[in-house]
Amino acid sequence: MDVIDPFYPVVPDSTWVARLVPAGAKFVQLRIKDKSDAELQRQVREARDVCAKHGADLIVNDYWQIAIDEKCTWVHLGQEDLVDADVKAIKRAGLKLGVSTHDHAELEKGLGVDPDYVALGPIWPTALKKMPFEPQGLERIGEWKKLIGGRPLVAIGGLTLDRALQCLKAGADSAAVVGDIVNNPDPIKQATAWIAATRVHA
Repeated sequence: MDVIDPFYPVVPDSTWVARLVPAGAKFVQLRIKDKSDAELQRQVREARDVCAKHGADLIVNDYWQIAIDEKCTWVHLGQEDLVDADVKAIKRAGLKLGVSTHDHAELEKGLGVDPDYVALGPIWPTALKKMPFEPQGLERIGEWKKLIGGRPLVAIGGLTLDRALQCLKAGADSAAVVGDIVNNPDPIKQATAWIAATRVHA
């Protein structure tokens, strides 16, 4: 199974990829909402090229067909996206796949597509979106780790750097972060702090 970087920023557009990857991020998810197909394609291409230049992995959230068309290497699907996605086409194109899970039923469904990593969340309450799920807590990380075999486990939801280190200590392989980077007054400095601390831990 893949070893994935312990610092996993999730960003809303390709300009963030262009800022974070040269600063040392190696595993970055592009999660774009509400853009035209042409704009999505442009941003995916731009982010892909930045990652290729710096030896980083780009993970395209949701838009698996664009990820295939643009010859990306990773796609991430939420549970809703799993319903509509052509997982066989994704695998045929050689893309690696990450899936979101929030409970045992979703984990079973996620494992059914033989993913390359499993994400669990929210570990802590998150302000980013209204979640129908209670915070999972650190104990669930150890439980999930046993259930997913040798796959990497990504913790997400309400993470600060201190909380990320707690997740890694509890058994997560990677900590996905949105707000603590993109809403930070000095995001590059914050990203550099995450990189230094999480890689020492890993």
